[in-house]
Amino acid sequence: MSEIVIRGGTVIDGTGSEGFEADVRVKDGRIAEIGRGLTGGRELDASGHVVTPGFIDIHTHYDAQVFWDPALTPSCFHGVTTVVAGNCGFSVAPTRPEDHETIALTLEKVEDMNPATLAAGIPWDFETFPEYLASVERRGTVLNYAAYIGHTALRLFHMGDDAYEREATDDEVAAMAVSVQEAMAAGAAGLATSFAPTHIGIGGRPICSRLAAKSEFETLAMEVRKAGRGVIEATMGDGFAFDQIYDFQRRVGVPVTYTALLAMPGLWQHGSKVHAEQREQGTGVWPQISCRKITMQVKLEEPFPFDQTDAFAALYQGNREDRVAAYRDPAWRAKALEQLKTTALPTRWENFELAETTAHTGLIDRKLVDLAAERGESPLDTMIALSLDDDLKTRWRYIQANDDEEGIEHLLQQEGMALGLSDAGAHVGMLCDAPLPTDLLGNWVRERGVLPLETAVFKLTGEPASIFQFEDRGVVREGAWADLTVFDPMTVAPGPIRRVVDFPANGDRLTADQPSGIRHVLVNGVPIQVDGESHATEMDERPGVRPQQGAFR
Repeated sequence: MSEIVIRGGTVIDGTGSEGFEADVRVKDGRIAEIGRGLTGGRELDASGHVVTPGFIDIHTHYDAQVFWDPALTPSCFHGVTTVVAGNCGFSVAPTRPEDHETIALTLEKVEDMNPATLAAGIPWDFETFPEYLASVERRGTVLNYAAYIGHTALRLFHMGDDAYEREATDDEVAAMAVSVQEAMAAGAAGLATSFAPTHIGIGGRPICSRLAAKSEFETLAMEVRKAGRGVIEATMGDGFAFDQIYDFQRRVGVPVTYTALLAMPGLWQHGSKVHAEQREQGTGVWPQISCRKITMQVKLEEPFPFDQTDAFAALYQGNREDRVAAYRDPAWRAKALEQLKTTALPTRWENFELAETTAHTGLIDRKLVDLAAERGESPLDTMIALSLDDDLKTRWRYIQANDDEEGIEHLLQQEGMALGLSDAGAHVGMLCDAPLPTDLLGNWVRERGVLPLETAVFKLTGEPASIFQFEDRGVVREGAWADLTVFDPMTVAPGPIRRVVDFPANGDRLTADQPSGIRHVLVNGVPIQVDGESHATEMDERPGVRPQQGAFR
């Protein structure tokens, strides 16, 4: 590999230390030298920019997309050089051929992935988790790629359809434990699960990990402990409340990260207080936080935001005609509206506005509560009426959570909380939060001054690398791997979000492919973006690696 010198920048090394002016020389994929006046075979100008470690995104769902989009767009455009997939327990392996459709339909329900896209894009040339990692490695990735083995996939693999009906037997738990052993030996990032009441699967049933006894998951987590490395990721729910997850972490003895500590009134204050108290006692728990308001676009064709109610969950057991009939029924609407008042995640009608429609274009960007008031009916009635006029294709934009700006500011400033929840690769038709790093640097660092730049870079690089023990990553240091991002702190920003049709089987999605301020990006010493122009999607060379025994080497 040729030498590259990044000249004239301010190095912010990912440790939280103050930046310093220096050139960085890269050779054979690693940082060879840091100093003044360096020369090399190729030079990249960094004048007026900062040179940092490549960003690490610990909460993605690229498990399927990695096969047809090795650049992992749009993360690659935002300075991200390493991702962790398989979050919430939704890995695509281990799997049996007869369960491929079940996995695809589960991903459709909980992560808004198109089953036709999954059928066309996943090669399914694997069954075990090690075989899945090997399949990814054969094809190559532009970014470094790690993945959890998922609890939902494990249960389905070892229990079949019974995974959705009951707790596992001792023999089934033992078989799952062996699969976790094999996954960790092959380089899995750890083990992930979900007990969240918001995660509703096929036919309106809870995802199968929610049926597991807590002792089952703890047994599997102990296999991660035996491996001597790895992380446990859990989406909060019954049995994993704020207090309980700290006790769980002390028993299993490996880092645990949970999703999500959202900036919502009452929630963030309590979660932050508990975490501060637990840190005084010593803890390896890392709540995941986000600087992004969780803003979704949804259609009543697939009423994801209302799945927690029995009325809406039951709709998935019928066909489209049954759904339309229910929407037209005043009695059903009254029942659904009443149930929405008691969900775990409150329905805040004031946060809805009309985003896309062909039937009522003059109402685009209007607030739902204003439209309902004009019509003299409930917001749900108005949403249904306007959607029926558009064959249920109307998209409604709504801020679901994490919109308490005081709470976001507070959480960003707390120690021991990990930036996560970009959900990159999931909910692709509804939201795009892959720009989390550029949003943090532009909005919360430059514009609001909530964090010093050095602290923000640490939270995007050195901190997640230390949680996952990614060897020689997340730091600008001689001898470390040359995952590097060069950006202009005065202009960095996430850019616009737009809808495109570029997935297999003509699948559409929201993307953010035009951030500002990102100048150069290198992965293992290979430039994937130079002078603001990304080459990630057209590269024959795929410099990303996956972990061997847990560390990117």
